[in-house]
Amino acid sequence: MGSSSQGEARYRSEPSPRKSDDGCGDPVPSLAGLFSLVILFSQHLRAGLMNAVALRLKCRIFHCLGSIWVLRQILARKFAMVVMVTAIAGVASRSYCESEITVAEETSAMASSRISAEHLQQYSDLAVRWMQEYLRIDTTNPPGHEMQAVSFYKKILDQEGIENRAFEYAPGRGDLWARLPHTTAEAKRPILLLNHMDVVTSDASHWKVPPFSGEIKDGWIWGRGAQDMKDEGLAQLVVLVMLKREKVELDRDVIFLAVADEEADGMGSDWFIAEQRDLLENAEFLINEGGENLLEKGKVKYVGVDVGEKTTFWLHVVAHGRPGHASRPIPDSAPNRLVRALDRILAYRTPLRVLPVVEEFLRGMAPYEPPEQAREYLNIRKAIDDTKFQENVEKNESLNFLLRDTISLTMMGGSGQTNVIPPEAWANLDVRILPGGNPKSLLAEIRRVVKDPNVTVEPLNAEFREANYSPTDTALYGAIRRVSGKYFPGTPVVPHITSGYTENQRYRPLGIHSYGFNPYAATEDESNTEHGNDERIRVEEVRRGPRILFDVVAAVAGK
Repeated sequence: MGSSSQGEARYRSEPSPRKSDDGCGDPVPSLAGLFSLVILFSQHLRAGLMNAVALRLKCRIFHCLGSIWVLRQILARKFAMVVMVTAIAGVASRSYCESEITVAEETSAMASSRISAEHLQQYSDLAVRWMQEYLRIDTTNPPGHEMQAVSFYKKILDQEGIENRAFEYAPGRGDLWARLPHTTAEAKRPILLLNHMDVVTSDASHWKVPPFSGEIKDGWIWGRGAQDMKDEGLAQLVVLVMLKREKVELDRDVIFLAVADEEADGMGSDWFIAEQRDLLENAEFLINEGGENLLEKGKVKYVGVDVGEKTTFWLHVVAHGRPGHASRPIPDSAPNRLVRALDRILAYRTPLRVLPVVEEFLRGMAPYEPPEQAREYLNIRKAIDDTKFQENVEKNESLNFLLRDTISLTMMGGSGQTNVIPPEAWANLDVRILPGGNPKSLLAEIRRVVKDPNVTVEPLNAEFREANYSPTDTALYGAIRRVSGKYFPGTPVVPHITSGYTENQRYRPLGIHSYGFNPYAATEDESNTEHGNDERIRVEEVRRGPRILFDVVAAVAGK
C-alpha cells in the first residue's frame, strides 16, 4: 500500500514513497497501513501463510508500526528526527526484508517443499524403521555376506515397483543395481547414487549396545555402519522411493548401486565395472560417501564436499639379522634394526604442498577461524614456509593430512616366542598420497631415510591407483552448494579432500564427476565412532537426511 495523502502534503520535499512488488514498502507515514495490514492478514491466512508470504506480512507489520511511530513524532513536531530515522529505517528494513524473503522463497523452491507434510512425515518414519532393520544385518567384512543386504534392498524396491537387478558374483557376495528412468523425451546423462553394504569388524564387549541391534537409545540409533555407510545407503534408498511415489519428472536416469567389499579389496565395484559397465549408462555424476558436515555447539561449522581423496600406498618393512637365544642380546638383531629404521621413518617429515582444492577449502574456512589462523589460511602458500606454522601443522590432525603425504605405523611382528630372537622382524606402514603425488619418489625417499642394507621396504600391493579429484564448477556441485545453503544457512559449503580412500577413485576414470556428499550432520565424537566402538547416528538426522539428499538429486535430475 502507498502512503497517505496527508503524509505527502506535509512532506512535499521528500521523494514519493514507492511500493515494491514484494510487499515491503518504505516505512513512511501511512494511516492506510493498518487497514492494509488487516487485508493482507486475511489474504495470507487463506494462502496458508507460506514462508515467503509470512515474511512479507512481517515486513508490513514492521512498516506499519514504523508509520505509527512517525505520526507520533509529527504530532510532537520532532520533524528533524522523523526525517533522519525514516531514511535510516527505510534502507535497513528494505535490506532486511529483501534478504529474508529471498531466503524463504528459495527454501520454498526446494523440490521437497511440494511434498505434503503428511508424506514427509511418512518418509521420515520409514527412514528410521528401515535404518534399524538395515543395521541388524551383519555384513562384517571379512567375510561380508552382502547378499543379505541385497535381499533387504531388493524386497523394498520390488514393493515400490522400482526396476532393480541383483548380482551374486561370488557365494554370499554381490551387488544390487536399481534405476528410475527419465520421463522426458530427451535425457541428460544419468546420476549414480553409490554406496557399499559391508562394514568393518566390531568387538561387542567394548560396545554399550550390541553392534547389530539397531537399538534406539538416548536419541541415537546404534549399530555398526551407522556412520560408514549404511546411513547414506539408506538415505539413497529413501530418495528413490520419494522420487517414485511423488511422481517427480526426471530429465536424467537416477541409478542406485549398492556394492560389496569396499572395506577390503573393492571387488564389488571392480566386478560391476568389468562385467556390468553398460548399466552405468555413461553416467555424468556420482554421489558417494566422503562428505563431512561438522556439528559444533549445535551448529554446522562447515559442509565439506569430498571432491578428491588421498590414495593408499601401503608399505611392508622387513629387517633381517642373526637369530639367537634372547638371554644373549644381539645389538644388530632384526628387531633392533627394525626399531631403529621405524624411528627414522617416523621422524621424517614429507614436504608440505598446497593443492588448489585445499587452498579453496582453507580460503572458505578463513572467516570462521581466529585472526592469526585466518591470515594463514588466506595466504596458505606463504604460510607453509613459516617454521612456526609447520610445527603447528604437525600438531593439527585435521590440517596435517591436507598439506602432505602421511605415514602411519599400523602393524608389527617378530618372534613367536619371548625368549627367541627372530631372523626377521616386520612392520606395515599406511602411507596416504595426495593427488598428483609420485609413489616411486616417496618410496625412494623412505629407503634413503632408512639407510640400512639389512632393511627392505616394499609396496604391499602391486597396483597403485593414482589419486584423482573432480571439479567444483559442475551442476551437481552447484546443487549441493545451493541445497546445503538452505538447510544450513550461514554455513560455508567448501570442497574437501578426505584423508581416507573412497571408491570415487574407481569411477572418476570412467568420466564420471564423483563427489562425497553426506546429508547428515555429526559431531566430532559421533564421527569418531566410525570404525570405532559405539557407532551411532542421531535419530533426528536419520529423519531429516533423506529429504536433504532428495532436494540435491531433484535439483540436478528433476525436470
